[in-house]
Amino acid sequence: MSRAKPLLPRIPAAVQRYGLAVLSVTAALGTALLLQLFSFRGVEFPLFLFAIALTVWYAGIRPGVLAVILSCLAFDYFFTEPRYSLYVRTSEFPYYILFILFAILLAWFSAVRRRVERDLLESRDELEKEVAVRAQQASLLNLTHDTIFVRDMSDVITYWNRGAQELYGWTAEEAVGKHAHQLLRTVFPVPIDEVHAELLRTGRWEGELEKTKADGTRVVVASRWSLRRNEQAAPIAILETENDITQHKRGEEEVRKLNRELGKRTTDLEAINKELEAFAYSISHDLRAPIRHIIGFTELLQKNASPTLDEKGRRYMMTILESAKRMGTLIDDLLAFSRLGRIETRETMVSLDQLVSEVQSEGGQETNGRNITWKIGPLPELYGDRAMLKLVLVNLISNAIKFTRPNPQPEIEIGCSEKRNDGAVVFVRDNGVGFDMKYVNKLFGVFQRLHGPAEFEGTGIGLATVQRIIHRHGGQVWAESLVGRGTTFFLSLPKP
Repeated sequence: MSRAKPLLPRIPAAVQRYGLAVLSVTAALGTALLLQLFSFRGVEFPLFLFAIALTVWYAGIRPGVLAVILSCLAFDYFFTEPRYSLYVRTSEFPYYILFILFAILLAWFSAVRRRVERDLLESRDELEKEVAVRAQQASLLNLTHDTIFVRDMSDVITYWNRGAQELYGWTAEEAVGKHAHQLLRTVFPVPIDEVHAELLRTGRWEGELEKTKADGTRVVVASRWSLRRNEQAAPIAILETENDITQHKRGEEEVRKLNRELGKRTTDLEAINKELEAFAYSISHDLRAPIRHIIGFTELLQKNASPTLDEKGRRYMMTILESAKRMGTLIDDLLAFSRLGRIETRETMVSLDQLVSEVQSEGGQETNGRNITWKIGPLPELYGDRAMLKLVLVNLISNAIKFTRPNPQPEIEIGCSEKRNDGAVVFVRDNGVGFDMKYVNKLFGVFQRLHGPAEFEGTGIGLATVQRIIHRHGGQVWAESLVGRGTTFFLSLPKP
C-alpha cells in the first residue's frame, strides 16, 4: 500500500530560521507602529532589540544578522526623520552605530547563552542516562546474594548491596558513610600498607580477611578488591566482593586436627607394630625351641620306651607328640599371618586360570585318589601380588577338598560370577558339609573353627589369611552356606 503524499511541501529548516528573523522584525515593527497610534513613543528601540535577541536565541547567528539589518532599515524608514525614506543624516550615524553594536552585543550574548543552555541540556540528558545506567547496575547488584560494596579512597563506604546486609547485618542506611575497616573491624593477614601498594600497582587484590558482623560474631571471608580509576587514571573507588568461607575454614581446621590425631595414632600403631614384631620374634625363637625339644624327646621316648609301655601309655605318648606338632604348626601359621601385614605387595598382571591350575596340580596329594568333579569356568586377569593371590586360592581350594571328604560325589566349582568395569567377583563353591550361617561372623577370625579338630584338621588361620590378603588388595570376601549343602566363598577383587 503506497504512502499518501502530504498536501503541503515540507518547509526547509534554513527557510524557517530566516523566516523567523523576518517575522520577528515585522512583529516588532507592527507593535511599535500600533503603539504610536496610542501616543507611546520610544518603544521601537527595545522592541527591535527583543526581535534580534529572539531570532538569535531560536534561529542562530546568521538569521540574527539578518534581523539586525532589517531592524536598522525599519528603524530608519519608519522612525527617523525624514520618515519613509532610507536617508540617514550625518549627525545620526553615531546612534546607528551604537544601535548596531548594541544589537551585535545582544546577539552575541544570546548566542552564548543559547549555546551554554544547549550544552547544559545535553549534559543533563547524559547525566540522566548515566544515572539510569548506574541505577540499573545498582539494582542488579542488589539482586545478588554475593557481598558487594564500594569504598572511596578514604575507605568510606559509598555503596552497600543486599548481600552485604545479609552477611554483616547492617542496612545500607547504616553502613553508607562509615569507615569500612572501623565498622567491620577488619583483620588483615599482612600490613594494610602492603595491601594498598599492591592494589595501586596491579589494580586488584585478593586475600582472606577476618571481619565482625553487627551481632559481634567473627567471620572469615575471601575478599577480592578492584580499583576504579577516572579518565585521568587517578584512583577514585574500590569495589570489594566477598564470600563467606567461615565454615570452610572450620572444616580445614577440623581436617588439620584429624590429621594431627591420625599422625599420633599412626605413631602409636607403629609402636604397637614394633611390639608385635618383638612378640613374633619371641614366639619364633623362644617358643619354638621348647616345642622342638618336646617333639624330639617325645619321639626318642616313643622309640626307646614304647616296648615297655602298655596301650594306654603309648596312646598318651602319641597324644603328646601330636599336640606338640599341632602347636608347632599353629606357631608357624601365626607367624606367617603376622608377616602378611608387613610384607610389601608386588603387583603385576595375574592370570587366575594359571593360578588355579598350579594349585590343582600341587594339591593332588590332598585328594588321596578321590574322584572329585572339577568345574573350572573362565577366570579374569587381575592386577595384584601373585604369591598372595595364590595363597588365597590354596586356602580356599584346600578347604573345599577337606570339607567335601564325607561326600561320596564331591564337586568343586571355580568361576567368575560377575564382571564389572571396576573389577570382578570370583567364587569357589563346594558341595561339602557346609555350616550354619548364624556363625558366619566367626568364620574369618584367627583360630576360629566351626568344626572340631577330630572332624577336620586345621589351625583356624587359613580364612583369616584369605581375608587379610583380599583386604590388602582393596577387595572383600564373604561366604554363603547351608548345613549339608556346601559352601560358596566370594572374592570381590577391584581393578587398579
